[in-house]
Amino acid sequence: MSFIQSPLVSIILPSAGAGFKPAPAVSVIIPTYNRAGTIARAIDSVLAQDYLNFELIVVDDGSTDTTSDTLGTYGDKIRIIRQENRGVSAARNRGIAAARGDLIAFLDSDDYWLDGKLARQVAFFRDHPDTLICQTEELWVRNGRRVNPGTRHRKRGGDIFIPSLSLCIVSPSTVMMRRGLFEAVGLFDESLPACEDYDLWLRVTCRYPVGLIETPGTVKTGGHADQLSAAPGLDKYRIRAIQKIMESGCLNPDQHATAGAVLRGKCRIYAQGCERRGRVEEAALYRQMAENIVPAE
Repeated sequence: MSFIQSPLVSIILPSAGAGFKPAPAVSVIIPTYNRAGTIARAIDSVLAQDYLNFELIVVDDGSTDTTSDTLGTYGDKIRIIRQENRGVSAARNRGIAAARGDLIAFLDSDDYWLDGKLARQVAFFRDHPDTLICQTEELWVRNGRRVNPGTRHRKRGGDIFIPSLSLCIVSPSTVMMRRGLFEAVGLFDESLPACEDYDLWLRVTCRYPVGLIETPGTVKTGGHADQLSAAPGLDKYRIRAIQKIMESGCLNPDQHATAGAVLRGKCRIYAQGCERRGRVEEAALYRQMAENIVPAE
């Protein structure tokens, strides 16, 4: 093994001598921060896949618990990147930069994959050579119990930009994409502390259809205290994401008009929440923002 280190990041890479393998077809990226209790389950679910032509990159985003010890037990079965804590977007982006596969898949460290997930998605891309991204259906577990997501949360395929505006209907742990997609739309926005995936999916879905495999491939867990998607005030970051995509010049008139309507509604709802919490100045700012949204001609 060789070890590369800088003040911000250290990477453990396989040596180029005996046993060195050519670039895999798929790079799987798991970002993690203080998830010693769940990271092994996530890793094991990848290593148990029946499709074997992949590399598994785990980006430890400055964990201070025993995550590092757990990762060390896997030896050369995984590639480890360690960096100072910079957030999930930076961790995913670091994994993308290190990835060698032409197909890239993500798995959050509190989720896990079901058998056959990788094989089905690789086969999907083989059968749909023009598709840049696809997702699988998922199962939900909350506080250790299986729950049924509402209809509005169901996974969809095809042109899904407009339904993606109201809420995030693409999950990082379900997607696989071609590397070229990031060259077209950019990486995860590291300035967003949350809703960074929502922001990326808007940039993707306004331009490209999303493939869908209706067989569940992922178990999405929730209910734990450190779950980012359960943090309060997330609409603040969704508002910023919609502003960005409206300012990008990528939207057609129908997309722009719908985005403006959704943005106006989210600004008003967020303002109401600010008023209930006594944040009067912030509420006024978002109410004014809602009034200033100009409909597309």
